[in-house]
Order: sequence, then C-alpha cells, then structure tokens
Amino acid sequence: MAGSAEQAKGKRVQPAWSPPEGTEQPRLHLYNSLTRSKDEFVPQNGKQVLWYCCGPTVYDASHMGHARSYISFDILRRVLMNYFKYDVFYCMNITDIDDKIIKRARQNHLFEQYREKKPAPAQILGDVQTALKPFLVKLAETTDPDKKQMLERLHAAVTLVLGPLQEAVQRGAAASEVAPKAELLLKEAKDLLSDWLDSQLGSQVTENSIFSILPKYWEGEYHQDMEALNVLPPDVLTRVSEYVPEIVAFVKKVVENGYGYVSNGSVYFDTAQFGGSEKHSYGKLVPEAVGDQKALQEGEGDLSISADRLSEKRSQNDFALWKASKPGEPSWDSPWGKGRPGWHIECSAMAGSILGESMDIHGGGFDLRFPHHDNELAQSEAYFENDHWVRYFLHTGHLTIAGCKMSKSLKNFITIKDALAKHTARQLRLAFLMHSWKDTLDYSNNTMESAIQYEKFINEFFLNVKDVLRAPTDITGQYEKWDSQEIELNKSFYEKKAAVHRALCDNVDTRTAMEEMRALVSLGNTYIAARKSNRQTPNRMLLQSVAAYLTEMLRVFGAIDGVEPIGFPVGGSGQNMDLEVIVMPYLSVLSDFRETVRKIARENKVTEVLQLCDALRDDTLPELGVRLEDHEGLPTVVKLVDRETLLKEREEKKQVEEEKKRKKEEAARKKQEQEAAKLAKMKIPPSEMFRSEMDKYSKFDDSGFPTHDAEGKEISKGQTKKLKKLYDAQEKLHKDYLEMVQNGGSS
Repeated sequence: MAGSAEQAKGKRVQPAWSPPEGTEQPRLHLYNSLTRSKDEFVPQNGKQVLWYCCGPTVYDASHMGHARSYISFDILRRVLMNYFKYDVFYCMNITDIDDKIIKRARQNHLFEQYREKKPAPAQILGDVQTALKPFLVKLAETTDPDKKQMLERLHAAVTLVLGPLQEAVQRGAAASEVAPKAELLLKEAKDLLSDWLDSQLGSQVTENSIFSILPKYWEGEYHQDMEALNVLPPDVLTRVSEYVPEIVAFVKKVVENGYGYVSNGSVYFDTAQFGGSEKHSYGKLVPEAVGDQKALQEGEGDLSISADRLSEKRSQNDFALWKASKPGEPSWDSPWGKGRPGWHIECSAMAGSILGESMDIHGGGFDLRFPHHDNELAQSEAYFENDHWVRYFLHTGHLTIAGCKMSKSLKNFITIKDALAKHTARQLRLAFLMHSWKDTLDYSNNTMESAIQYEKFINEFFLNVKDVLRAPTDITGQYEKWDSQEIELNKSFYEKKAAVHRALCDNVDTRTAMEEMRALVSLGNTYIAARKSNRQTPNRMLLQSVAAYLTEMLRVFGAIDGVEPIGFPVGGSGQNMDLEVIVMPYLSVLSDFRETVRKIARENKVTEVLQLCDALRDDTLPELGVRLEDHEGLPTVVKLVDRETLLKEREEKKQVEEEKKRKKEEAARKKQEQEAAKLAKMKIPPSEMFRSEMDKYSKFDDSGFPTHDAEGKEISKGQTKKLKKLYDAQEKLHKDYLEMVQNGGSS
C-alpha cells in the first residue's frame, strides 16, 4: 500500500520559491545649483566621475574661507570615492594670472624699491601726506559699508602714527627719535603708499617675472596649508600661466562660433548673441543677477573697469575673454595683439582641455555663482556648442568669523596657519563635518568647542573598546555568548548604520551622520557601563565591530589618516609604527605591578606608598601621554591619550579640586561665623536683650521686658505676646549657655 501511495504522489520535487520583496534603498542626491534642488546623482559614464573645482587666486595667505571650500569639497570627494565607491577624477586650477595678482605684485615691487632707496623721514612724511589725498577721496566715495570700515581702520592707524612723526620733524628732533617713528609710519602706511606708488609708477613695471614671483610663493604656501589640513591633492593641477596657448585657441573658437567679438585688441563675450540663441541660455545659475553691474565689474577686475575699457563693449553685460595688456601688465602674444586672459575664460579652457565637453561635477564657493560660474558656463557651451558643460554644480556655503563677514580683500580674515596654531586639523574638519557643506558656517569659539567635545567623546569610546580588547583571551574565548543586551546593541548598531547611509544619500548630510554616530557611541558606552556594573566582561567582537565601523566612517570623512583598525592614530604623524602597539605591553606590565603594590599597601596601611602610586597616575604618566583609570573591584584601565589633552585635564581637575576646597573652607568659615554669632547671642541675659534697642522701647519692667515703645505709648497685648516669645527663647538660650560654661564649654 505504501509503495502504491508513493507512486501516486509521483517524484518528489522542490517547492516553488518566492524571492523576498525587499525594501527600496535610498540613492545619492546632491544639491544642484543648476536646479536649486536635490537631484539624484547619475554620472555620465558608469562609476566614473569627472570633477572640476575652482582653485585659489594666489596673491596672499590662504585663509579659513579657503578652508571652508576645500575641506568641504575634500569631504564630498572622499565620500563619493570611499563610501559610494565612485571613480573620481579630480581637476583643480591655480589662478596665477589675475588683476589682483598683477596689482599686488606691482605694489610689492614698487614698495620694496621705495624702501631700498632709504627715504629720509621728512620724505616719508611728505609722501604719506600726498598719498592720503586720493585715499580720502576714495574713502568718501566708498558706499559699501564693509569696505568703508576697512578704509576707515587704515586711515585711523596711519593718522595715529603720522602725528608724532610730524611733530618730531617740525621741532628738529634727533635722528634717534625720528627714525623709529618714520619706520612705524612706513609700516602702518604700507597699503596706502603702495596704492599711491602704483598709480604713479605702475605702468613702468614691464618685467614679466615680477608677476610670477608672488603667485609662485603663495601657491607653495597654499599647498602646505592643504597638506596640513589633510586635504587630498587633485589628480590634475592646472595653472593659468601654463595654459595661455590653450586659452588663446579657446577664445578664437568662441569668436568663430559667433559668440565673441574683437574690440581695441581685447575680445569680449557677446551675451546678447549667446542668450538669443535657441540652444543656449545665459545666467543659468543666477538669472536674477544678470545685469548686476557691480557684480559684473568685480568679475572683470580692478584693472579692467576703466571708462575706456567699459566703452569697448557692445553691452555692459558682456565680459572679457582676452584683455589687451596695458603698460605695467604681463602680456602674451595672440592673434589680437599682446594681451592676457580674462578671469572667467581660464577655468573654461583648462577644464575643457582636461575633462572635455562635459563634466559631472563643478565645484566652487557660493560667491562664485555669478558672474564667474555663469560666465564659465556660457563661454564653454559657446565653445562646445552644447547645453550641458556641467551636469551638477556644487557650491559651498560662506564662512563667517563669530558672525561677521570674512574677506581677504577687506583684510578681515584668519589664515589657515593661525587657525592650525589654535586647533588641530582634525578638530577643524570635525567642525565642518558637524555643519552642512552648502550652508553658512560660523567659525567661532562655540563652533570649535563643539568639535573638541565631539572628538573627546568619541575618542574615549575608542580607548574604552581598546581596553576591552586588550583583556587576555584565547582564540575561542573571543567568541562569547550573546544575551539580550548584545542583541539589542547589535540591532541599534544596524539601525544607526542605516541612518548614516540615509544621511549621506541625502546631499552628503554629514551633520546628521555625525549625530547618528554620536548616538551609536552613547549606546556603546551605556552597554559597557551596564556590563561592568554587573562585573561582566563586555562582548569583544560586538564592540570591535562598532568601533571599527566608526573608525572607518571617520577615515572616509578624512578625520582619521592612518591604518589603525580602531580609533585615532597615536604617536602623531611621521610614526612608522603604531605607538600603541609598541608601548602598550610595557604599560600593562607597569599597571599590573602598580595594582599589586597598591593592594599590599592598602592591606598594610602604608599611606606613603599609596601616595606614590597616585602620583605616578596623576603627575608622572600624564606627562608621557598615559592615562590610568582606577575602578574599584576592576582592573586598572590604561589609555594612550594626547599629552596636551591629559595636561589640560589635569589642570581642569586641579581647578575643580581647588574650587571644591575653597567652597569647603568658605562653608566652614560661615559655619564658624554662625556658631560665633549664636554663642554671642547665647551670652546675652534675657533681661538685657531689649534694653539695647532704645530706638524701639522707652520703659522696661524689673526683668528687662519692654512696657512702652519709643514714643512712650504702652505696648499692645498683641505686641507683648510676640515679645514674650522672643524673651522666653532667649531665656532658654542663655540657660543653655550657663550650663555649657558650668560643664567646661566655651566661655
């Protein structure tokens, strides 16, 4: 029967399988200035991303405004490369030909020539007074409040030192008195004198090398600053001075395509012709700014907005592709005569030369949107005859200094070197990570303190996990049974990882990602504390996974630059080996030995030895960057921490202890005063307590109790009742005092 039933059923086969429905995963979206919205990021060619970033104009020290842009783009670049696994090809330019550079180079050259001539104090005084005349006209005509404030500060500084020199020269003071005053005026009036000298002699500066010395020096400084900030170098760096032939060819083709015209040896972009074309649009990024003459003139440069230059253009909205060089400006040969590139054309020609007719991402600061980037787009699409030179335009937000606008031209800036003298590169990067890359960031004490506390918080977690992992175990002992606590932490771990992923997909929202990571650390700390409070060992593998994930995310963000599996590098840059790996075995031996000594000292009540053990922990080891944490009933925790951090902690602990001591002494003093006051009050017999208050009472009975007030009126029954209570209380106090004296107490 069984055989026939099986035959009826037929041959056994696998049942049908249904795949899981799954969940829709978030995709990377970036805020695109071309649409002013978050657009899904889709590269033009698979995983390859062509990216161009506007680099610095190198005529002065790099400042925190530069850091805002380049650290932010470095974070974005690292996230796209190391988290989303795109193959990023990153190109950046150095602007080493520009009106600002030309003017600054000329001014520096002329001022140094002036100094080398060693002018007499009287001549310096006269030249500064002469230079002040056009300066004051400029000051009166300036309407921009920030620029006006800068000029007023300069005027005040010069006036302050000009007066004493003038007085000394007029009374014929000795050279030893006059010379320092003249040198001080020369220092304070450098900008004012340089501007005046340039207006008088600038056209006579003809040697091209003068205009290359300045940018070459500041480019070197810029690269050093970027290295110090741990900003990745670009894959390709282009300098304007090296691409002049390509720029000339680019301009030539724009003219041939009908979007440029020659005027008086210069070449201008025809915005009307371009905007009128069916396949082109001018002002893609900021259409509402088209026609803004102030912005357009700033884009042309200080040396290119004279009346004769402006009159060369068909429309005030047109901009220079190639500028005929004036006397005192560097020049290169071109079909239109001696000249130099316009500012906007530089990026177009260099980016086009390296990346071709279309790139995936173009990046720059928010203030470059118009006219610079709009003009870049126009002339590039005029050259390539397309409408998609850039697919995604990313602009980093402004940076303010404690709420105030920062500007190199306004001389209101903090250099990167100054910032790094106060905070580490990691702390600066953490501050940037804790804010949106596209919004304004305020560089202030509060901002940096938040970053420092974040670093400290997460570093403590890393140190605690390392301590757990150092506990000796065999290869099988590292795999421990999971209880409800481990299951719950692991669930939260995966939830936080998903939240971080969602945040990074949402316009690389590092601010939210960092908060989710902070929350994960809090959960890990709670877990460790709960296990230790129950005298249980935390699960090694789980904590290792959490810490390794956090380390990797910080490495992705560029906040960790090393190969350590967990935590921040120890030992600083330049270390060939991980200091922690080398020294920790020795420190563990020292810690175990100290713990044994403490145990024996406690058992035998040897206070001096215990004090020496405390001094080793509190004074000696912090100087070496070692922190010992003693926990009752648990092994001492050993941590390698930055020496400066430990010394700061020690100082703060000392201050807390001193404040605690001060408060204790203050409380003791107050208690003593109160006891003294109470004793003084106890000494007064009840018969005398009211007699001293003659302003209130005029007559008393035989026991010293008041019967009439100060005006001679008999005291009311209600008042008598209240006074009787005070009298009885004092009688009891005095009785207690007499008993205390009788028993040998205070006298």
